[in-house]
Amino acid sequence: MATSRIAVIGASGQVAKALARAARDRGDALVCAGRPAADIADRASLATVFETVRPALVINAAAYTAVDKAESEPDAARAANELGPAHLAALCAVHGVPLIHISTDYVFDGRATQPYTEDAPRAPINVYGQTKSAGEDAIRTALPQHVIVRTSWIYGPDGHNFLKTMLRLGAERDVLRVVADQHGTPTFADDLATALLDIARAVLRAGDAAPWGTVHAAGAGQTTWHGFAHEIFRQASDVGLKVPVLEAIETAAYPAPAARPHYSVLDTDKLQRTFGIALPPWQHSLAQCFKTLVPSYT
Repeated sequence: MATSRIAVIGASGQVAKALARAARDRGDALVCAGRPAADIADRASLATVFETVRPALVINAAAYTAVDKAESEPDAARAANELGPAHLAALCAVHGVPLIHISTDYVFDGRATQPYTEDAPRAPINVYGQTKSAGEDAIRTALPQHVIVRTSWIYGPDGHNFLKTMLRLGAERDVLRVVADQHGTPTFADDLATALLDIARAVLRAGDAAPWGTVHAAGAGQTTWHGFAHEIFRQASDVGLKVPVLEAIETAAYPAPAARPHYSVLDTDKLQRTFGIALPPWQHSLAQCFKTLVPSYT
């Protein structure tokens, strides 16, 4: 499948950059198309991608991901997360091309006490989650030949993410207060990228018999933001970085414009059953990320 061309919508985000790295390592033919040439909210620019790249498969790695800002910019969030995927799915249908779309754990309300399966009821509690959920529905309506991949708490060497924020703040402050009552799973962008390319290969190989639908892909295990921070600084201390004191706080002590689900751990068993893919334990992947990221902080 290395000769089957894959178009990635999005070029500057964490997952798009990880996809580009993984494709180079694996020899996959992949083209990342980002703004302004390819704008997820602009159907005409998306149509140009199909005309110029002529992909065998499309991965949508573009989204509006500013969770708090979405509360005051719902139209922008909807344009990127709902209308854009609808345009993309419609174009895929016209060209007979399957779509892999990245979604989020924030489509759930966080009231569960055990990992969410793919068919669990969606009830997003913020604008970001609502627009991502609507984007899922738009794809399902327009294009049967899709795989929606929900993931969570993405981090890596690129862009803005919790890991990089913690390392920056840890170098600046002696004490950090971190929320300890939101549960989820950190997911290394490079692990997710590898999984997406493996799914792409499986879909291209299977053709019309591909296992279309929704799967969850996230690091193995679960933790809280405080637990994530604790492991970040445990590993940071091993390479000589400054380690602040961590104070566990409740969500109520850190008010934000957008509500967050208190529990959004994803059940990833279907990914293993369907595609034979299992992401590593999140602590192991964090160590892998440190190997490339930490030199920037030392």
